[in-house]
Amino acid sequence: MYQAEKTRYQKMKYYRCGKSGLKLPAVSLGLWHNFGSNAAFDNMKELCQTAFDLGITHFDLANNYGPQEGSAEENFGRILKSGLGRYRDELVISTKAGYEMWEGPYGNGGSKKYLTASLDQSLKRMGLDYVDIFYHHRPDPDTPLEETISALDGIVRSGKALYIGISNYNKEQTMQAQALFQQWKTPFIINQRKYSMLERGIETEGLKEYAAKNGIGIIAFCPLAQGLLTEKYKNEIPKDSRIRTDGRFLKEHALSEEYRKKVGALSEIAVKRGQSLAQMALSWVLRDGEVTSVLIGASKAEQIRENVQIVSAEGFTEEELKQIEGILEGN
Repeated sequence: MYQAEKTRYQKMKYYRCGKSGLKLPAVSLGLWHNFGSNAAFDNMKELCQTAFDLGITHFDLANNYGPQEGSAEENFGRILKSGLGRYRDELVISTKAGYEMWEGPYGNGGSKKYLTASLDQSLKRMGLDYVDIFYHHRPDPDTPLEETISALDGIVRSGKALYIGISNYNKEQTMQAQALFQQWKTPFIINQRKYSMLERGIETEGLKEYAAKNGIGIIAFCPLAQGLLTEKYKNEIPKDSRIRTDGRFLKEHALSEEYRKKVGALSEIAVKRGQSLAQMALSWVLRDGEVTSVLIGASKAEQIRENVQIVSAEGFTEEELKQIEGILEGN
């Protein structure tokens, strides 16, 4: 039976999520990739157990994570049953609904019928009575926002989720949602958005600043830009890379000469800091305290071990931030 590392909480930092009482680890583990029906169960189990041994308490899923929708939740349920579940009260488990999950008009979007049914299915797949955070995965222009927020509020009141989050909502949509959540006194605590050195939309649209000022946590997904902010693609494309094995989200044309020049320059700064490029990229996302947690993916346990080392890294100097900004702007 799995026995967690006794020193796990000495290896991680935890940050309060918005104005809530919930703290999230600086590094969270996402099960978007490598936990589907085409992955090896023993490796999945090793990834989750390694993460928890390193103080990662937050595991992030969604109803459609696979491949084969629902398979990541099913596999995580198996991992819980294999030993990790004995620590349920030490885990923050989140899932989402919003994208197409089953055929017909009720398997997609933001309706009360879809969100309620989807969460029931997710809980069954994972063998849980509740999740800690339930997200609406995307804005749905075909459903009144009032209905979506009312459904999420009802889910909390039912006891099937403790907190509510939203994902892929822009600043304006977040403001509208927050007003409704406040009206119903729903524990809305977090927005999950893509954010990295190469994807800074939450800055340009003002969401990052707004969330910090209004008590909303931000968890950043794709903080390594699907592997672009690692040394993986610096010279050539590995045969087992995501571009080669799953080209849906990362295309070969992203590996331009301009990209390679930026990565090379950023790597030089990382070396001077005593970090890998990936470690520096994660540290950068957390640099100013306005992002609660970085959401990493992993295919190997060693990647998790490397990434959590950021919690002991030195902060950035003004000169380092200035140099990084210049590289990203192409100067």
